[in-house]
Amino acid sequence: MKTKPASPQNIDDYIADFPADVQEVLQKIRITIKKAAPKAEEAISYKIPTFNLKGQYLIYFAAYKKHIGLYPVPSGDEEFNQEISIYQAGKGTLRFPLDKPIPYKLISKIVKIRAKENSAKATANRKKA
Repeated sequence: MKTKPASPQNIDDYIADFPADVQEVLQKIRITIKKAAPKAEEAISYKIPTFNLKGQYLIYFAAYKKHIGLYPVPSGDEEFNQEISIYQAGKGTLRFPLDKPIPYKLISKIVKIRAKENSAKATANRKKA
C-alpha cells in the first residue's frame, strides 16, 4: 500500500491512494452512501471520507490494511443490533473485513437511519433557536 498523502483534498484523492481492489470497494461504499442519502455532501474530515447532511456529519468511512471502518453506528432496535453485531469493533465503529463480502445493503440501512437521526437533530435545533 502506498503512503497516504498528508491530507487528501477530496474523496477521489483518498480513494486513489489504495490498490485497485480496495478502490473498487471504496467507490461502491461511496455510491451506496450517495444513493441512501442523495442530499448528503462529500467532504474530508479527520483525513478520511465524510458525508455531511443538514450541517452535521452523517457518516465516515476509511480503508485500512485488512478492513473498511464505518462510523458512527446509529442506535437501533434489537434486530438491527443483532445484524451489526458481527461487525462491531468498539463503541460506534463497524469493521468490514476486506477478505469477506462487504454488506452494502447494511451500509445503506445504516446511512438511512443516520439521515433520520440528523433530520431529527436539525429540526430540534431549529426549534431551540
